[in-house]
Amino acid sequence: MTCTKNQIRILMKYSKIHGKLIAAAKAGVSPKTASQYLKNSQLTNEREKSRHWRTRDNPFETDWDEITSFLKNAPGLEAKTIMEWLIEKYPSKYNMGQLRTLQRHFQEWRALHGPEKEIMFPQKLEPGRQSQSDYTCMNKLNITISREPFPHLLFHFMLPYSRWETVSVCYSESFDSLAEGYEKAVWELGAVAPEHRTDNLNAATHAVGNSREFNNDWLNFLSHYKVTPSRNNPGEGHENGSIEKSHDIFKNTVDQQLMLRGSRDFPTLDDYKAFLVKVQEWRNHGRGDKLTEEYRSLKELPEVHWNAPRIVPIRVSPSSVIKVANSTYSVPSRLIGLKLCAHIYPAEVKLFYGDKCLLSMPKIPPGAVDINYRHIVGHLLRKPGAFAHYQYRDFLFPRLVFRQAYDALTQASPSKGHKHYLEVLQFTAITNEGGVSAALDLLFEAKELPMLKKVKELIEDSDSPVPVVKINRIDLNEYDRLIKGCGVKYEIMH
Repeated sequence: MTCTKNQIRILMKYSKIHGKLIAAAKAGVSPKTASQYLKNSQLTNEREKSRHWRTRDNPFETDWDEITSFLKNAPGLEAKTIMEWLIEKYPSKYNMGQLRTLQRHFQEWRALHGPEKEIMFPQKLEPGRQSQSDYTCMNKLNITISREPFPHLLFHFMLPYSRWETVSVCYSESFDSLAEGYEKAVWELGAVAPEHRTDNLNAATHAVGNSREFNNDWLNFLSHYKVTPSRNNPGEGHENGSIEKSHDIFKNTVDQQLMLRGSRDFPTLDDYKAFLVKVQEWRNHGRGDKLTEEYRSLKELPEVHWNAPRIVPIRVSPSSVIKVANSTYSVPSRLIGLKLCAHIYPAEVKLFYGDKCLLSMPKIPPGAVDINYRHIVGHLLRKPGAFAHYQYRDFLFPRLVFRQAYDALTQASPSKGHKHYLEVLQFTAITNEGGVSAALDLLFEAKELPMLKKVKELIEDSDSPVPVVKINRIDLNEYDRLIKGCGVKYEIMH
């Protein structure tokens, strides 16, 4: 007689407190069967013999040799790919409903004949031993600033043990962004780990034969913090596994919060950075206990930041632009022809004439262009004909609506449209860009041409009068009478 697993469990249970006959009766088996199971002390699944035959025919048996020849040559082939090939070759024999069966056959073949797989070795994380950093691209999240696409990266820093993390917005995997991101992170943390791990990015390493070694710039930077650099082996990104996994989780959190926010557009870059800080704080919430453990092993920060600007001489061109670190900036026209010194910091560029700092500008990525229309528009207005083919014309549209205004004006008046637009742009330079932008939107909604006169009218109408506030002169004698205990009558002034 064959018993179920439940019957065997009942039999074994009651055999310990009753005799064989009572236990067999409670389990619903014969005394003879009970004797066999009690004698061998084995459960049903252990007594059953293994089955070596199939309960149904293999639908792929006739073509299996051909299928396995594909797998031997390309073990990474997916069952769906082969299934689609079989259906195309034998349309009357196979259908997509057999995909799950083919997947099971693939799994069995790979278990018996497949190639060796790489083994991952989980590491024991020690508090305060190491920090990690890497870059992650945010472009797939479709974030915009003032409705303009904002392609960028995040420098992502974390402590593997506590999972504490912080991020910085950057535009390239350069040494400047690496140093700036690391420095921001450790000063925000308030301490440094003895070791910092990166992958083999060019900002920190360079090729030496078949291997890579750390750059002097990166070694000198970390020596300021008394930190030892480390890196994973080339091509083995999983060795930096903690930060790699955190990339996906952090970006997913940002994506979820953007959906909750209802918009992926931010008025300014500072607004976007503030949003990232909130996401970062939310993710770090609850990591305080482990972070406290880390602090016991972390090292103190140096007394000062690492601050070694690169100084390069430059000359302002006749077009009122300069080239700094392969990037182009506009400057006020009063500097044309002067020889200046550019102090290049990780996040900004400062222009010096002698020992006087004339201008400070946010640093832009190599090859980028930053033309401030306020530096140019007054001079272009004197020569409006130069605007149509001006090399940096596209940078003189601060927002999309300004480009729309330019197109509308030049279409209405091909000969004078450039000048009309430059008049609007100059008015913007001396007033408020946001206000002019809103006025242009209103004019387009009303299907009116965005001439300067119309823009000024809307700006003037939107200016609310300054309220007149009357403050009565205080009689200090009231305080003297109050101190002397005299009654003081108060009235609420509306």
